[in-house]
Amino acid sequence: MAKQNEKRDVLIATAAGLFWRQGYTVTSLADIATHSGVPLGNIYYYFKSKAELARGVADIFITETEGMLVEITEADQNPRTRLQLLIEKLAQSLKSRVEHGCPIALGIRDFRHESPEAANRAAEAFSLLIGFIGRELGRSGIRPSTALSIARNALTEWQGGIMLAHGLRDPTVLAESFRRMERLLMVARSRS
Repeated sequence: MAKQNEKRDVLIATAAGLFWRQGYTVTSLADIATHSGVPLGNIYYYFKSKAELARGVADIFITETEGMLVEITEADQNPRTRLQLLIEKLAQSLKSRVEHGCPIALGIRDFRHESPEAANRAAEAFSLLIGFIGRELGRSGIRPSTALSIARNALTEWQGGIMLAHGLRDPTVLAESFRRMERLLMVARSRS
């Protein structure tokens, strides 16, 4: 059973990378088979369709986001420090985001037509981030509705920065977005 789960995980990880670098639509199950080393016919043992595989990829987004937030939460109790740690964690992927864009945003967009369930699942990663930022701002004394608005603005800054930096192939654009995101959260925290 462990070997079966291992192959399933390899297929999902391979699909995630290919969907991100090539795009969901142009990536075929044959591409995934070739890059994963799992014979094409065996893919159907684990996934009945590419749309079902997209759901597995969306689950990765959730698992990784939850893991990052748990790590941040366990690292420090101070809401200000937690928000700073979040920005630092997000900034660690600057190079790959400039090169390929945001895998979560691309997944949401690309999965929407063939696998709306996977698109909705991928979008939960953004909801987790917004919820985390909002809660930490709330712990700083900011009203819940204001905290939610600031959290959405921070995520919008990050995603917009990724989009523009990717389009222009300019990492300084995303670095600037992280600084604006940090200022947004600092100003919000200083109001409390």
